[in-house]
Amino acid sequence: MLQLSSDARRKLRARAHVLNPVVSIAENGLTQAILKEIEVNLNAHDLIKIRVYGDSRDDRIAYLEKICAELGAAAVQHIGKLLVIYRPNPIKAAVVDSPKRPKTRRSATAPRKTKRSFQG
Repeated sequence: MLQLSSDARRKLRARAHVLNPVVSIAENGLTQAILKEIEVNLNAHDLIKIRVYGDSRDDRIAYLEKICAELGAAAVQHIGKLLVIYRPNPIKAAVVDSPKRPKTRRSATAPRKTKRSFQG
């Protein structure tokens, strides 16, 4: 299970504020099909919201713990019937952390390209 610092959790909660739930857990509970759908959405988005239908707070907490344990994710927030889950995508992280090419500059002595005006 992934652990987050309080500062990271705060920033992720702010990012998640505008998100809509992408997965719903209904009366059948947390099935393998729902876990697979959560996995697909975590790979695509890193940060997702899950809506849990049902009034049992204990069930929602159990779902949150099971999702985080099985998928290697971190619980960002549990507010009402919404669960916010985060798991960094290793492919996206590698792209962000890859070294950038240095920008090339035109030398001071190189002539500038100028636009030619139309002479007619």
